[in-house]
Amino acid sequence: MSQPFLVIPGLASSGPLHWQSIWQQQYPHLFKRVEQDNWDWPVMVDWVGRLQEEVSRLTAPVYLVAHSMGCITVAHWAQQFSSEFVKGAMLVAPADADLSRRLSFVEGFRPIPSAVLPFKSIVVASTNDMYASLERSTEMASRWGSELINLGEKGHLNAVSGLGDWPEGKSVLERLSGVKLSVQLK
Repeated sequence: MSQPFLVIPGLASSGPLHWQSIWQQQYPHLFKRVEQDNWDWPVMVDWVGRLQEEVSRLTAPVYLVAHSMGCITVAHWAQQFSSEFVKGAMLVAPADADLSRRLSFVEGFRPIPSAVLPFKSIVVASTNDMYASLERSTEMASRWGSELINLGEKGHLNAVSGLGDWPEGKSVLERLSGVKLSVQLK
């Protein structure tokens, strides 16, 4: 079986306690990670280029599972490239590269693309995300043509948020993709 999910992490590659890493460990036959050369200094052309390398190798349908700067990478990728194999994207806690002072060091990600994504997408946001206000996450979802799911006060929806293997997120991904993760454990 080909891997139907392509993981696009944010800063620091989402670390070992992050839900993306946990899912990849639980389901190595389903999830493949896009690796970057420098996880601590995001450069848009490099990050988008690496995503395009992975997408260009696809031979079967895939859903993108992005977090934080990974979401913004997906938006830039969709503005420059396309693939018949990319069927959808789960965009969790998109980082506000335009307004967040915490992200002043990222290169080339501003402005965040505002074009409608050419595939089905869901933005999952929190009311107290330090990298993007709910208002900005809502705006990004609207511009991208994405469904918005507001999870309330959950921080940046990362390892610090204490989500563990994040069953609620798995449900969102199952709804987006139609792949039942609960029956896919090896």
